[in-house]
Amino acid sequence: MSKGLVIVESPAKARTIEKYLGKGFTVEASLGHVMDLPKSTLGVDTENDFEPEYVVIPGKEKVLAKLKKLAASADAIYLAPDPDREGEAIAFHLASELEENGDGKKSKSKKKKKADPNAVPRIQRVTFNEITKRAVQAAFEHPRAIDQNLVDAQQARRVLDRLVGYQVSPLLWDKVRRGLSAGRVQTVALRLIVEREREIKAFQKVEYWTIDANLSASKPPAFDARFLGKGEEKVEVTNGEDAEKIRAALETSAWTVRSVVRS
Repeated sequence: MSKGLVIVESPAKARTIEKYLGKGFTVEASLGHVMDLPKSTLGVDTENDFEPEYVVIPGKEKVLAKLKKLAASADAIYLAPDPDREGEAIAFHLASELEENGDGKKSKSKKKKKADPNAVPRIQRVTFNEITKRAVQAAFEHPRAIDQNLVDAQQARRVLDRLVGYQVSPLLWDKVRRGLSAGRVQTVALRLIVEREREIKAFQKVEYWTIDANLSASKPPAFDARFLGKGEEKVEVTNGEDAEKIRAALETSAWTVRSVVRS
């Protein structure tokens, strides 16, 4: 029985890391993601809190079967995909699959032990930012649980990709060129630009006047004020004739400061 099964993304990394870890470790590659949303359907339940439907990626069945076989005889499983949200999602999906054998039952090591609440989890996550002996060995000294926040972040991005791309891309194929895909960022940005352009085109020119006065009293300082209306009623000045009438009335009016708002 091997001491531990280590799963990375790349076969090249697997060979290098196996040298650093030495005997007792088997290092295999998942070749990237093993699960994703289905290609033939939307794969997102828009009526149930956008719950995604993940399936094994076509062509990855053999890879997953091999990993499950190795996992069944391993004391510990270390998931070591890249240290980003994509890598975290790969680790999450691997963990969910490796917890079961090919027959759908929970996998168990050959040695039967009583459940210990303080025991180290059989499946753990390790991350390292460089493929050096020191970095790899240090990572295995401090394994951790899968970061569900990173998994959720990747899943949210993937779902958004699907909702946008799956429904908008066919429009691009029809109107622009076959094979194009709609991106979640570019599509939203384009929508904002289109909405703004529509607002600009729908803008109606309207004449308006502003009336400003420079006021001063026995005590300084002088300040500028703008006419907004009478009392609580806002008055819009839409032509020069009304503006002149208001200006004439204001010149002979008494001015009082009712409140001061500091900013």
